[in-house]
Amino acid sequence: MSTEPRRRFGWRWHSVGALLVAVALVAGCATRRAAPPTSTTLAHPEFVYPQVPASLATAPGASRVDVGWRYLQVNDLKNADLEFSVALKLGPKLYPARAGQGYVAVARRDYNAALKAFDAALESDASYVPALVGKGQALLADDKTDLALAAFERALIVDPSLTDLNRRVEVLRFRSVQDVIDAAQTAAKAGRLDDARRAYARAISLSPDSAFLHRELGQVEKRAGNADQALEHLRRALELDANDATALVETGELLEARGDTAGAEDAYRKAAAIDPSLNLAGRIAATGERARESRLPPEFRAVLTTPQLTRGDLAALIGVRLESLIRRAPTRQVVVTDTQKHWAAQWITETTSAGIIEPFENHTFQPGTNVRRGDLATVVSRLVALIAESNPSVRERLSQRPAIADVPPRHLQHDAVVSAVSTGVMPLVEGDLFLVSRQVSGEEAVEVIDRVRVLATTTLGVSRQ
Repeated sequence: MSTEPRRRFGWRWHSVGALLVAVALVAGCATRRAAPPTSTTLAHPEFVYPQVPASLATAPGASRVDVGWRYLQVNDLKNADLEFSVALKLGPKLYPARAGQGYVAVARRDYNAALKAFDAALESDASYVPALVGKGQALLADDKTDLALAAFERALIVDPSLTDLNRRVEVLRFRSVQDVIDAAQTAAKAGRLDDARRAYARAISLSPDSAFLHRELGQVEKRAGNADQALEHLRRALELDANDATALVETGELLEARGDTAGAEDAYRKAAAIDPSLNLAGRIAATGERARESRLPPEFRAVLTTPQLTRGDLAALIGVRLESLIRRAPTRQVVVTDTQKHWAAQWITETTSAGIIEPFENHTFQPGTNVRRGDLATVVSRLVALIAESNPSVRERLSQRPAIADVPPRHLQHDAVVSAVSTGVMPLVEGDLFLVSRQVSGEEAVEVIDRVRVLATTTLGVSRQ
């Protein structure tokens, strides 16, 4: 045979041989490996078996998913990956094999590759539980707790029977919430209220039924000057925990600031009943008083800030704020002819009957007459004398005789001024002067009457109004 035919036949046999080798390699890849025996001890028990759905059960390569899973659970990652790869070559739509590859990558600690594989599986079926759980595990291993928690929660929505996963989610939620709370509290202490607000909002999204979190966010909003938002969160906190005394106090302060004294008093009373150690008696008394005063005629509210106090104003102020003390005074019949139509007629009658403010000799009260400091001292001396009847310490104070430069002993109002000064109810002004003729404002009168009330409370046990 010539050399030319040999060359032609040699080339043909070489080509045929190469073709046969290629076919053999492909056939080798498609040949089913014997699955490793099922182990009683799983290498990765936390992984979720990538179940092939019924719609793909007869797809080419479907059975390879189980073989790959068995290799994975004996920690033969090379063969596991190979089996999942073959399954995908034979059946490109076998997304359970993608999930299997994701688990192999997690076992290799290649979390980026794992996430790509799980996301590829979820593109085919967004509710595929093995891929959701695997994605959560990869994210958690990569310290992306919030994203992992979201993936786990989606898986539980699809399959609530995953009890082990549910317990893990609860732990993660607690851990996440605690981390966020720590960050929020740190931000609040540093005055970074916007950061604190965002952190508490995040914590509430993780634990929406936490009274503590709503209370904390309410306090942050209060510090930021957002009263409406603060009240909203504090009220939600109280819906969740009616015995949260701190939330009640915060609510009371906000209501008090906006003028809802009745609501504030109610909140303080509830808080005091829950936790007596809060010492809210003073606030309860003050808000209760303002609540009652808010229901009084507008003329009374004007008294508190009037630049010039009148006799009618003073009678009303004493009648309202020293009601308990006035009740202790012996009463007498007094005829007053010019107060029937005055807005303060009730309190004028009470104070004149108690001998606290005397009518004039012509039986008029003259409620519109301005009050001077000397006049106020006369009224105060009578109030103090009423208190001193039951308390030796007040009588001892009255025995003191302070020197008053502009009120000598021969002055008609000397004794009354001494009584007011010695008990601390009306301090001297401008050094050692009293200034008996100076007009009295509503603000000064309120301060004086409040000092009388404190004296009565601490010595006689008269309840604060």
